[in-house]
Amino acid sequence: MDNNSVVGRIFDIQKFSTHDGPGIRTIVFLKGCILRCRWCCNPESQSYVIQRMKTKDGTKVVGYDTTVGEVMKKILQDMPYYRRSGGGLTLSGGEALCQTEFVKALLSECKKNGINTAVETTACLPWEMIEPVLPFLDNVLMDIKHTDGAKHEAFCGLRNELILQNARRIAESGANLTIRVPVIPTFNDSEEEIRSIAKFAAGLRGVKEIHLLPYHRLGYDKYVGLDREYKMGDITPPSKEKMEHLRRIAESEGLTAIIGG
Repeated sequence: MDNNSVVGRIFDIQKFSTHDGPGIRTIVFLKGCILRCRWCCNPESQSYVIQRMKTKDGTKVVGYDTTVGEVMKKILQDMPYYRRSGGGLTLSGGEALCQTEFVKALLSECKKNGINTAVETTACLPWEMIEPVLPFLDNVLMDIKHTDGAKHEAFCGLRNELILQNARRIAESGANLTIRVPVIPTFNDSEEEIRSIAKFAAGLRGVKEIHLLPYHRLGYDKYVGLDREYKMGDITPPSKEKMEHLRRIAESEGLTAIIGG
């Protein structure tokens, strides 16, 4: 099958992002995820099923099927911005790599057009779904949420042994890997927990940066719109002072730590 004919299921395309890889980027959000993190800011991304979500303006359909060719038309519209800024395409979700065939085809077309590529991933997948796309990625932005399997399961729905194993394998592949940590009060915001994650990240081949992403409640209204419980209750985001302290903890393990990177 021609790459441009491959079908995937997405729920949004966001242009002019500057927070999900180098330069000005277009982000394609794919439906479907294996994890169920309590704080997920895109709960509409978790199910592969096309859904209806209530909003302040009524009801919107979340998710649609599209081809690589149709997505590429939108990506290519912003080529001048990519060239000037060193930007490109970032795939997000959900877990983008759940749709391996679509992702590989889309990334391949981007590389044919000289477009920088990145993926945001949990890597909570069989290696056979990750390895085929690595040759087409310039940047892998991977979440490591915790190093303790039991606590990871309690807050995210699954243990993390596969995630940690895949982080090692991605690093050993020579990929340009950056570790991201959503800093979540009551889950992983202690000195000991951040130090443990940073120590793990520092032991990965080629990893030099760790991004600490402070918890926020921006997805709360989406849970309401989907008639779902928001399981983080009234927990508030960490203070700037707390984030700066944790940044210094992470850097003590020999990495460059960036807040909100």
